[in-house]
Amino acid sequence: MSSNDAQAFALSLAKTLMVVIVIFRAGDGSLSVVPADEFDGDASQIVREIDPFAR
Repeated sequence: MSSNDAQAFALSLAKTLMVVIVIFRAGDGSLSVVPADEFDGDASQIVREIDPFAR
């Protein structure tokens, strides 16, 4: 997934689910998106967190 696609998907998911979403780089170098409470990988692989409650 491209960076632009990952960020758009993450923002949409965060606003829909009203949870913090994490964009991270997977082992093969691709970007992926999951809710923060489901992320159990290496914190150094996190590219960005999207918080729907942040102003």
